[in-house]
Amino acid sequence: MVDQGRMRRSRGKGGAEGSASRASLYDEVTAKIIAQLEAGRFPWAQPWSSAAAVPGLPRNAVSGRPYSGVNVLILWGAVIEGCYPSQDWLTFRQALAAGGCVRKGERGHTIFYADRFTPEDGREKGEGAEGEPRSIPFLKRFVVFNAAQCDGLPERLTADPTPLPAREQHEGAESLIAATGADFRIGGARAFYDIGGDYVQVPPQPAFTHQIDFYRTALHELGHWAGSKERLARDQSGRFGSALYAREELCAELASAYLCAALGIVPTVRHADYLGSWLAVLRADNRAIFKAASQASKAADFLLSFVRESECTLARAA
Repeated sequence: MVDQGRMRRSRGKGGAEGSASRASLYDEVTAKIIAQLEAGRFPWAQPWSSAAAVPGLPRNAVSGRPYSGVNVLILWGAVIEGCYPSQDWLTFRQALAAGGCVRKGERGHTIFYADRFTPEDGREKGEGAEGEPRSIPFLKRFVVFNAAQCDGLPERLTADPTPLPAREQHEGAESLIAATGADFRIGGARAFYDIGGDYVQVPPQPAFTHQIDFYRTALHELGHWAGSKERLARDQSGRFGSALYAREELCAELASAYLCAALGIVPTVRHADYLGSWLAVLRADNRAIFKAASQASKAADFLLSFVRESECTLARAA
């Protein structure tokens, strides 16, 4: 929820061929996520009880680098659909290079990388309206396979982290909340981020039916806090019921899911009552989920950076 002053919110290719390719991917991914939402399944809620995978962000098995943006939703959905026990992914060639192979008949999942580049002659011929070199958007597709779809991989690429034990106080989440330095208030019966006062307020932890929900809710509100004009500068001016409002809530919802996964907490849906407005946004704009997922990744990275900075400061002082 975002409180605006005192208004609260509860929660490469160029040319025609490249444009068509990008549009096709946007349509394909958006249609898949709309279908999941219409079926009552939130792709970021991770019902791991129906799969064997431990909570976590999907990552490249070779580099260990976590995937980001909409690729997280694509691969989480694939883990759920395939009941895979692993969050590790790799390309066909990476599996071969590691000494293993993709099992015959296994189907890969397409993820993407989008960016822009400036051609060598762009500085001379293709300057934009403001004299800047012309840059060209490009889209690269990659097909990846879950480690569970491969044979012969070394154990270092297939070992999953041990799930965190159940506990009411989550040290990782507590550390993150403290490290941000956010004005984080506990009390009342509602959870919200106050834009005018720049503070987060969450009910006391014992007030939650399941106490772990305190952290899920806190991370959602910190997702809003990260988007303020002083930080990541998202547009948080939308009024309740507007498309802009729904976009901001979707971003905070995804940011909370990404943070939960990074901290070893199983994400759940905090605001299922927004389903109708989210579907309306996705149906109207095939790029909305890409933008929301990208902004959510930036928010999660921004918040996690406080923890990394705090750990570095402690290490230097030791």
